[in-house]
Amino acid sequence: MNAPAIGSVSWFEIGSDKPEEVKKFYSELFGWQFKLNTDLEGVDYHAAITPGSPGPSGGIFDHAGRFEDYAVFYVLVEDIPATLEKAKALGAEITMDPVVDASGVSFARLRDANGHHFGVYSMPAAMA
Repeated sequence: MNAPAIGSVSWFEIGSDKPEEVKKFYSELFGWQFKLNTDLEGVDYHAAITPGSPGPSGGIFDHAGRFEDYAVFYVLVEDIPATLEKAKALGAEITMDPVVDASGVSFARLRDANGHHFGVYSMPAAMA
């Protein structure tokens, strides 16, 4: 399998304070499997592995009631700071500053000029 193309939607995240119920629903509906991801200390995150996929393509985040439930897509980018600057120039709002997990994946969240929530991420060269 080739790495996703820059600019493609290649990750999703579902945030819930009931992650076990969410995992059960998607597992039964689509056959998704889940694996605990411990790359971000103190974060309960379950990588989602969809049928036919060689690895995770999304995840379930236990937000423990800190947010409203959500589903969001992530777009792969080469340069998060440059993408955030361009997005701001186009009217976007940064809702979560960039974070880097233990594997070196960087990600941030935004709202577009019309208020739609989405994320961007980049991978270290060794993973790309």
